[in-house]
Amino acid sequence: MNDEENIYQFNVPQLNGAQLNLEHYRGKVLLIVNTASQCGFTPQMNNLVELKKQFAGKDFEILAFPSNDFGNQEPLDGHGLVSFCTRFDTNFPVFDKVRVRGTYTHPLYRFLADKKRNGRTNQPPRWNFHKYLIDKQGRVVDFFYPFTRPDSSRIRKKINQLLEQ
Repeated sequence: MNDEENIYQFNVPQLNGAQLNLEHYRGKVLLIVNTASQCGFTPQMNNLVELKKQFAGKDFEILAFPSNDFGNQEPLDGHGLVSFCTRFDTNFPVFDKVRVRGTYTHPLYRFLADKKRNGRTNQPPRWNFHKYLIDKQGRVVDFFYPFTRPDSSRIRKKINQLLEQ
């Protein structure tokens, strides 16, 4: 498999301003989520924390990408995002704010939403807390709409299946 078929080709902005290559997560099952601090779905931050605890010690990680693309529900930047995450005791990486739709969409999200690129789905985020499930080879496996709680049995079952592969 070449890098054009997985997420490892992308660099993402960390809250400290540095870029991180997603190669860092090779061999892990990932749940990638676009978040917002002032959204009706924001309580899912607690569900994400619980999901991470349920899979502690396994090759699983949650990657959160704050975005202000839906209803201007993410006004925070930098230290504000750090403070917000501290309130939820996040136990997973939260990256710097990115665009997940529109002209200036981050390349990772262009990939996640384009079947020609990812080989699986043509589903861009429709709102905050849209989730993409990534296998250990960095390939898009599935997506979940915002109303699907991160710790739902549907998501947990798929994560378990991917961890066993």
